[in-house]
Amino acid sequence: MIAILDYGSGNLRSAQRAFATSGVDVVVTSDRATALEADGLVVPGVGAFAACMQGLRSVDGEAIIRERIAKERPVLGICIGMQILFQEGSEHAENGNHKGVGVWEGEVSRLNAPILPHMGWNNVESDPNSILLKGVAGESFYFVHSYAAKKAVGQMQGWSFHGEKFLAVVEDGYVSATQFHPEKSGDAGLALIKNWVSAL
Repeated sequence: MIAILDYGSGNLRSAQRAFATSGVDVVVTSDRATALEADGLVVPGVGAFAACMQGLRSVDGEAIIRERIAKERPVLGICIGMQILFQEGSEHAENGNHKGVGVWEGEVSRLNAPILPHMGWNNVESDPNSILLKGVAGESFYFVHSYAAKKAVGQMQGWSFHGEKFLAVVEDGYVSATQFHPEKSGDAGLALIKNWVSAL
């Protein structure tokens, strides 16, 4: 079973439908026990870094993510759900950066690009050994964001470019993340979801 964490942020129903195409049961939940025990946990995210962190804390999401990682149970972050896995984010941060979950070190900061948000289709430069991007290397995925992580973290990375190079995919043992929305990325996104589910 796949659990999509409901903490008040994200396209929950579209994510549910997309992950259901992999042939597994999918639930949208804020229940701690369900989120901990699921074969895979999806952490979606839409909006601003600080608001997502506030919502995550309201359902004890930080602790759920950390406990799953400690127990070697897979987690997949999507869009802002990827960003909040980092140490800190500078979005709307007047008095110092907002604190993230801290799975990975580093800052999520504003893209240095002439047009923001970065919205639409873009390709991803991937590692040939990528699990998530197996069979879809070089395909385009759908992005909507103005902030991103820009330094390599984890065991494997995929990169994209909008004004500057940024992290589009991270694979790090039991934790994976995409800056783009696989549930909005057509056949390539559905293939990526199936790759993740198959590896659970």
